[in-house]
Amino acid sequence: MRWSLRLTLPAAALACLVGGPIARAEAPKLEVEVDHARILKISEPAETIIIGNPSIVDVSVHDSHTLILTGRSYGITNLIVIGRDGEPILDESVSVRTFEEGTVRVFRQASRSTYSCSPNCEPTVTIGDDSGNFNMANTQFQARQTMATGGN
Repeated sequence: MRWSLRLTLPAAALACLVGGPIARAEAPKLEVEVDHARILKISEPAETIIIGNPSIVDVSVHDSHTLILTGRSYGITNLIVIGRDGEPILDESVSVRTFEEGTVRVFRQASRSTYSCSPNCEPTVTIGDDSGNFNMANTQFQARQTMATGGN
C-alpha cells in the first residue's frame, strides 16, 4: 500500500515551523542585510569570484584576502571563491535578509509601509512595501538627490 501526504498551504507552513514532514534546507553560513556591507576574510588570495545571483548580493575585492559582501535584495544565492591553483577556497550559500533595527513597518490590510526611526520616523524605499508608498518615497529621494548634485 502506498501512502501520499498532501498538505494545504497553511498546513505546509505549519509543518515547516514545527519540523514536520517537509524537509528544511540547511541555513546559509553567510548572512548579510539588504543595503548593508559585510567584510569576509579568506585564507588565501582569490583568482576568481563567482556569485550565483548578483542581484541578491554583490562582492567587491578590497585586497587579496578581504572581500566585501553587499546585500542587494532579499534571497539566497551562493558565493564561490577560487584560488590561484584552481581549487575552491570558499563555496557557501549567502542569505540576504531585511534589516529590522530602528525600523517600523505599518500594515494597512495587505499594504505595507516601512519607516526608518532614528529617532524620528521617515519613509524608506524598502522591497516588499506597497508600490504606491515605495514609488512615492523613491521619487522624493531621487528628486532630493538631483537637487543635491545640481542636476547631475
